[in-house]
Amino acid sequence: MPRLAELIAALDEWFDPRWAEPWDAVGLVCGDPAERVERVLLAVDPVPATVAEAIDGGAQLLITHHPLLLTGVHGVPADDRKGALVHRLIRTGAAHFVAHTNADVAAPGVSDALGRRLGLADLRPLEPQDDEPIDKLVVFVPHADAERLVDALAAAGAGRLGDYDRCAWTTPGEGTFRPLAGARPAIGERGRIERVPETRVEMIAPRRTRTAIVAALRSAHPYEEPAFDLLAQQPLPSRRGLGRVGELPAAATLRAFVERAAAALPATTWGVRAAGDADRLVRTVAVCGGSGGSLAGRASDADADVFVTADLKHHPAVEAVSERGPDAMALVDAAHWATEAPWLDAVATALRARFGTTVDVRVSAQVTDPWTLHVPSDHSAKP
Repeated sequence: MPRLAELIAALDEWFDPRWAEPWDAVGLVCGDPAERVERVLLAVDPVPATVAEAIDGGAQLLITHHPLLLTGVHGVPADDRKGALVHRLIRTGAAHFVAHTNADVAAPGVSDALGRRLGLADLRPLEPQDDEPIDKLVVFVPHADAERLVDALAAAGAGRLGDYDRCAWTTPGEGTFRPLAGARPAIGERGRIERVPETRVEMIAPRRTRTAIVAALRSAHPYEEPAFDLLAQQPLPSRRGLGRVGELPAAATLRAFVERAAAALPATTWGVRAAGDADRLVRTVAVCGGSGGSLAGRASDADADVFVTADLKHHPAVEAVSERGPDAMALVDAAHWATEAPWLDAVATALRARFGTTVDVRVSAQVTDPWTLHVPSDHSAKP
């Protein structure tokens, strides 16, 4: 069985905590990273029902999308509602881990899972985020020391491109220098011009590793004063970001699409409702798991025929479908919990692929959507 620290490392790899919003509370809430994990339960919400499900099922780790302690606290006493859940988890040896806004923007993340559940292809971010700032390092080193220097720079974090590491570009050339008084040259003599066959090495590195990269360079380079350039690169859009936009295999009416969404998403009392012409055709679909109303403008700018999200407000919806003409983008409003629940299955699949049969990974059977009663309006009643 893997240790909790190993599962956390995988989750942080997929949902880097640095991607979370500053106000968010993600990561390990409680638990000992050194403990072994045999069973994992995934849920959207850390509430009494899901905590009980994790404990009763013998899970050593509860992973949720929503944080238990989102607002600041000064303590978790057992007679406090949330503190009681923390105490229950600790007493039974169960850890709790949260991936929230860092999972919203990840690629793949919450909206990817929603888009795939709805049958969309060619998913791309609705609001792309810039990739992590990077530097390009250019350094000149004697041929014989080039491989050793590349190894040292890679160990410090340079040369990582997607699923590849130790990526470098090298070209041969000639370096020239003259050691002055006080120098202690590794090659050559003071006062004499020296020419050395050298290799030009180029590698990229995250800007956050700049100090470590320069330290590794100076440590591994044979020269007393190595020559190098450190160039800040222009940030590029990444595959990460809020929301997704994709395409249906074939155009469908809004009514048919909403019926498909209602069948594909987990059942809730809220169900799925739409704003727009029921007979209009939709092909390009924008989605955002959770409360994505702020992205409606982005969805419209992406030429989406329909935007699927949760918690839509009245006035923006009226503006979107009533004040912008018959060709306005349609809106589909589903339950918040239902639009995020598909992510649980995606994470469960990723954990099983990473850890195999060493960990039993399950998705919660609890419907934690808070709305429990829906009574349709009686259209035959007189006003």
